[in-house]
Amino acid sequence: MDETFDGVSSVVESSLYHNVHSILRELDCQPQAGSASNKGMLRWTLHNRVDRCPSVSVPLVKVLIKELEKAERIDSKIRIIPLLHTLVYTILQSAFIPEDVYHRIHVCLKSLVTLPLPYCAIAMHYARQIKMEQTTPGLMFQRRVISEHNLRNDIYQLHEKVFVFVDPAVFPPSLVNALKADVEGSDQGGDTWVYKRKVVLHTLMAGIGKQCNVNRLAQALEHLGEDMELHFRDIIAIVEQRVEDGAAEDNRYKARLQEIYRDILTAEKGLDPSHPESQAETHLPNPEVSFHVWNKEDDIWNELVNFALMVSSEQNYMDEDDLRRNSVVSTVSTDSGIEGDMPISEISSLMLESQGGAEEHSSSFCRRPCVRWPKAGTRLTLMMEAIKGNGGYGITKEERNLTARIVVMGDDRTLGRLAKALHTIRKREARHLLLTKRVNQEIYYIPVTNQLPSHAQEFLSGNEDMLTLAGYLGSVDPWFDCNINGLGAMIPKLAQMQSSQGESTDPNSFLLDIISYYTRVSQQPVHLPIYCVKIVFSNLTTSVEEVFVSQLQIDFPDIKRIRATFKDTIKGSVRYKKHSSQELYGADVSINYRKASISDREQGSRVTLSTCGMLVAVVPSCRVKSPHSVNIRFQDINPSKPCATVIRAVSVNIRVLENKTFSLCLDKDPRRTYKDVQSVEVSPCLDPGYCPHPSTKSKYSSGEGSEHLLKFLNRTLTLPINTFFGTDQ
Repeated sequence: MDETFDGVSSVVESSLYHNVHSILRELDCQPQAGSASNKGMLRWTLHNRVDRCPSVSVPLVKVLIKELEKAERIDSKIRIIPLLHTLVYTILQSAFIPEDVYHRIHVCLKSLVTLPLPYCAIAMHYARQIKMEQTTPGLMFQRRVISEHNLRNDIYQLHEKVFVFVDPAVFPPSLVNALKADVEGSDQGGDTWVYKRKVVLHTLMAGIGKQCNVNRLAQALEHLGEDMELHFRDIIAIVEQRVEDGAAEDNRYKARLQEIYRDILTAEKGLDPSHPESQAETHLPNPEVSFHVWNKEDDIWNELVNFALMVSSEQNYMDEDDLRRNSVVSTVSTDSGIEGDMPISEISSLMLESQGGAEEHSSSFCRRPCVRWPKAGTRLTLMMEAIKGNGGYGITKEERNLTARIVVMGDDRTLGRLAKALHTIRKREARHLLLTKRVNQEIYYIPVTNQLPSHAQEFLSGNEDMLTLAGYLGSVDPWFDCNINGLGAMIPKLAQMQSSQGESTDPNSFLLDIISYYTRVSQQPVHLPIYCVKIVFSNLTTSVEEVFVSQLQIDFPDIKRIRATFKDTIKGSVRYKKHSSQELYGADVSINYRKASISDREQGSRVTLSTCGMLVAVVPSCRVKSPHSVNIRFQDINPSKPCATVIRAVSVNIRVLENKTFSLCLDKDPRRTYKDVQSVEVSPCLDPGYCPHPSTKSKYSSGEGSEHLLKFLNRTLTLPINTFFGTDQ
């Protein structure tokens, strides 16, 4: 198997240079954010090539190092982070990297640490990972597969799961099944032995190096039987001990791997010689992904609770015999467990199954071991019991070993719902730290929309863009624009193609590959500001508090209808001139606002004007010294001046002075529309976790009569979307 690790021909190396340069040219020559639908295909093709042909990984790493050195030399910062991500992901896919190549990588990363944020932070993070990978080859691959596929063991107990939520307002039911097949279709049927074999195979390949007979080892692992579990645990113990010891005792580490390697090949000698030799599959498997249609507001909360409860129950109640079985049948009980509550037919069938046992049990029936899954109302109690753990002690920070990677697909409407869901979760966590103590929550966003501009609601002078926030993310992160924004338009087309071909076709792995790369690599959040709006209705006794993340649209239906009627009338007619001064005027509104400024010392201002509609649009800021704000745009009563007034403010209070009402729509979502509104108050949303209750003594209070130190903290709630670049906030 020497050809797996030896150098490749100059033709292959030249093609790798061409592939990398094509990606960089695509990155340098960027059109408007999200406008290209085929961007990101080159990156996916390159990593797919490494999966299919592992021998190109080392030449590709050398090419990426040269390009990183060149990017630093010519001060092309737009290339540095994409090249870093591509380099580390290639190392993750690889089984063997020579020591001289590692040395070049460390020299290059050392020079990148001197750059400003976020370049130095990402370079430092990757430098630590690569140093550990150099000391313990195969560590990144092993930990990634164990955590992503919940391979239970006693040493490395970090678990991750990817949750994909699609907005039914964006994806029609005809495409949902095809999309689900693409996302979940390539799973190995839940067979953990497949992933355990991959871990053992890759770790031995990386640790032993060129002396490893890969195909023979793969064949032996497939026929190893129950001894596979023992070797899997031994590999984890050896690797994690190596991480603790560092570079010390290198010979002992390799000797232990050689011993396991010889034991596996010795067991393989008993196989039939006529059995064909297996072809090793060494590529990195995609993570476990669950697909959900986001119908109810609490779907995200419920899935996170289920994830925490399920992993806790598996860790606490699975015994050694269950772990060693090839398959464990899980039976979920949906009845109360009381014989009198069960249907007669079910009791009869269970009694028949129980016959043949002891005679003293003939009057009853036996139940198979099962667990009753809790209803939504009792999940909070179970979560609190799971958090208390043994003896009622609280879970320490080190035991927060679950990570939920939440991927949402949709447009600005979907992000509005996501902001509301996040705010609701934070309100629940303010009282009882349930998920916060158990689950790390990482949020990812794939922009997809089914609406063309002609289908969008018309406001002011033009049609709405349903992907404004995606455009902002693409402007601050060019790699996000290439790989995520550019591919969002392809997702409905792929689902449509899969749906038209029928269920007999194999699932397309393209979308799952994109989700895998996105969730593994992008760990730098961009914080989208969330604004709170207090809505007071016309009866002045009812109010509602809501949140939004992109915009708040205010319309006066009566005035809009009158304007539309007279707009169709011939402008030169007497009727139009008669009503233009009486019925075409807008509503008088009073606006109290505080201007946005860097010093944040602006006093409140007030203005009164007539308008036919308003748009409060969020203006995110990617700089620390530039605060988030909203732009308030007013529709002028003169149709020839659609947007005559624009105010940039931090907070605003809008109230109608006349006996009129208006309707408002949050985040362009018709599902979040309110009518008969008298006034609204918009301000940055405060994190409920930073708002102590009156009965609770805050740890930030230094004593009676002293002011809370909370006022000096940044208490605003933001929506953190993981990207490749991130911001310096």
